[in-house]
Amino acid sequence: MAVSPEVEIQWIAALTAAACALPGVFLVLRRMALMSDAISHAILLGIVLAFFVTENLASPLLIAAAAATGVLTVTLVELLGRTARVKEDAAIGLVFPALFSTGVILISRYAGNVHLDVDAVLLGELAFAPFNRLEIGGVDVGPRTLWVVAALLFLNAGFVAAFYKELKLTTFDAALAGALGFAPGLVHYAFMTLVSATAVGAFDAVGSVLVVALMIGPPAAAYLLTDRLPRMILLSVAIGVASALAGYWMSYFLDVSIAGSMATMTGVAFALVFLLAPERGMLALARRRARQRWEFAQTMLAIHLLNHEHSPEEGSENCEAHLHEHLRWNPDFAAAVVRRAEGRGLVARRGGDRLALTERGRAEAREVVGV
Repeated sequence: MAVSPEVEIQWIAALTAAACALPGVFLVLRRMALMSDAISHAILLGIVLAFFVTENLASPLLIAAAAATGVLTVTLVELLGRTARVKEDAAIGLVFPALFSTGVILISRYAGNVHLDVDAVLLGELAFAPFNRLEIGGVDVGPRTLWVVAALLFLNAGFVAAFYKELKLTTFDAALAGALGFAPGLVHYAFMTLVSATAVGAFDAVGSVLVVALMIGPPAAAYLLTDRLPRMILLSVAIGVASALAGYWMSYFLDVSIAGSMATMTGVAFALVFLLAPERGMLALARRRARQRWEFAQTMLAIHLLNHEHSPEEGSENCEAHLHEHLRWNPDFAAAVVRRAEGRGLVARRGGDRLALTERGRAEAREVVGV
């Protein structure tokens, strides 16, 4: 049954998002987000050099050369970092612009009449992906890009499943992994080769900008939603696919770049999670800080009452009307603190506005002051 180009584009977008999000989780956890940017740009040099050798944009050598360039980028960055002369982010800033700009210069100088332009490199064009067909035995089996990203997704899922324990251990405690004989260096470079291959596979259709967005945006959002690695991986893939599909429909209705819209939606998804995440979102953080502020004020009230309990000044010191004088609180804030403390059962009124500690309030105050 024939499938419309619109549906094929959505499949390509969804599979690309899933393929990029899988290794992206470990990049975020390893605090190597900048490395994905470096790799996705630096691989251009490998693509250009391989094209000069093969003179064929469909040659598998382009993928191999680009992946090798990605590994070269990682190696050069780490070698610079080990010198202790520059930090990792500075090393990335030195290596990938040099490799990327070399690729751009070569394109401008020697490939001006070939479909290797800088705009396609940065932004890609998913709208053209359905027209590059794959035929096997004379049978059209669909867009070539669809099969490439599907293979990448299968490769990434298989790698994560097969080396899940090693990836988890080397990500969170490389020293322990080495002590246990897991060869963290080997796992690291195998993983970075996978990242490079993923960037290369998605490079032609979606461009380097969207590769970075899909590798970092969904995993970063998932990181704010859970601390469990399996759930983080699933959430990352789900957010990536949802962002890709939402970006496609956004581009459809607004008649704008598909890749640009998808990258925008990954940013929107992260922004929503950043604000609304139940535990780590900014709104949850603001609520937690407000709650802690009120709890601290109630504790201070309990300590104040305890300090003056059974003292000659108790009658004046432990009156609500005088709290603003003794604790430097304004009357409205003092009244609000007293109401909340009464609600928690820390204090009780003893005629008029005189306050007294309950057993619970006394115990909490003594625990804080160590009495």
